[in-house]
Amino acid sequence: MSAYLLQAEDVTIQGEGVTIAPFSCALKAGSRLTLLGETGSGKSLLAQAIMGTLPRGLSARGRLVIDGETFDAADDKSRRALWGRRLALLPQEPWHALDPTMRAVAQVAESHRHVAGRDRRAALQAAWADLTELGLAEAGGKLPGELSGGMAQWVAFAAASAGGAPIVIADEPTKGLDAPRRDAVVELLARTPESGGVLLTITHDIDVARRLGGEVVILRQGQVIERGAAQQVLTYPQSEYGQELLNAEPSRWPRPAPLGETTQAPVVTATDLAKTRGGRELFRELSLTVRPGEIVGVVGPSGCGKSTLGDMLLGVTRADGGKIQRTSGHPLGFQKLYQDPPAAFSPHWQLSRLLDDLVRRHRLDRSAIPPLMARLGLNEHLLERRPGEISGGELQRFAILRVLLLEPCFLFADEPTSRLDPITQRRTLALLVELARERHCGVMLVSHDPALIEHTCDRRIVLGDEQVSAAGQALYPAPELV
Repeated sequence: MSAYLLQAEDVTIQGEGVTIAPFSCALKAGSRLTLLGETGSGKSLLAQAIMGTLPRGLSARGRLVIDGETFDAADDKSRRALWGRRLALLPQEPWHALDPTMRAVAQVAESHRHVAGRDRRAALQAAWADLTELGLAEAGGKLPGELSGGMAQWVAFAAASAGGAPIVIADEPTKGLDAPRRDAVVELLARTPESGGVLLTITHDIDVARRLGGEVVILRQGQVIERGAAQQVLTYPQSEYGQELLNAEPSRWPRPAPLGETTQAPVVTATDLAKTRGGRELFRELSLTVRPGEIVGVVGPSGCGKSTLGDMLLGVTRADGGKIQRTSGHPLGFQKLYQDPPAAFSPHWQLSRLLDDLVRRHRLDRSAIPPLMARLGLNEHLLERRPGEISGGELQRFAILRVLLLEPCFLFADEPTSRLDPITQRRTLALLVELARERHCGVMLVSHDPALIEHTCDRRIVLGDEQVSAAGQALYPAPELV
């Protein structure tokens, strides 16, 4: 029997404009391997090739050895019997992994019952124990649509882990999580190699890669650019791209130019807002204004009401108290960039069709699409794919493209770059700020990364434990961020 739990030998992926060069790895019990690299570089596709879940139109070649059993990478169906038992995937998109009609605890219990083999009562007890350990006991009775993006990610994590598979592939497992929960997930992931398993992680978060340790591989355009021990690669990268990747961490960004004075009326003003959800007060006496071209950051732990605040300002959710005043004369002027773009795109149609429908319905200028795609780093061949057939980062940029076509006067951007690598994230946010200034669009930007908010926004609002009731104290000029 092989000494390795997971081996990939010369795995290649090809089809529809995609070429992933031969990739190999050999991971013994206790190993940790992290894949870093730009959005669309093939990180998630390599995980899907191992699982046997490549999108339509793509095919893999090569040899896989999984827990001592050999497989042809081209035979996708051959690995299905391993799912959950010997090979587990923590998916990038929790909405694709969770049943929207089942409550959270039932979904975790289902894995304990049908994968781990527990009886109904024991499975339910184990599910509640898992959610309680993750700090999600209150989420157990809720449907996925009632959870924040971070909470849904954790429920998907609990469901995928229930079978106790020794080989775990985690695709962006900390996306959309605040720092404390991100660190907790890193600790949970580390249990697999510590108990004699193997952990393969895909992430854009360089700090997560540092904390996981082990070996790091940097990918770009389907090619391995650099690989080695995490401490070496993430401290002294040898490749030019590796150095660029580290320099693109938000803490190293320059601050944006100040907005300056404006005589224009605010695009949205809120006074003494209050909101309670599930018997818990999210905020009260919260007042704010967003001026044309201004970037206002919103920070706070998962589930503190950041998305709810945005929905209230957009008129989608009603406030329990307070008043909201929006500028008039903009029928399509109030728009949202969703935290999870798969929830905002129909999965059944090509992206070209979805954009054409938008242009036709609202009589937009279709000639604006190619230059925006170029500025967002989107290749034209992606238009012929469906939303589920491109990377999460690419779909997120398509969401930005689509909303910019509507030329909003107010944009609530809910974690709009959480799926992007640091380089693409920096370029995309710089473009968003630039266009907001050019078009006099007020932007409310949600992020769990304080450094990103500090180096992007003019002001910030703090929700959650740090929020104060007096709104003037809850807003800070960016240079005075603490």
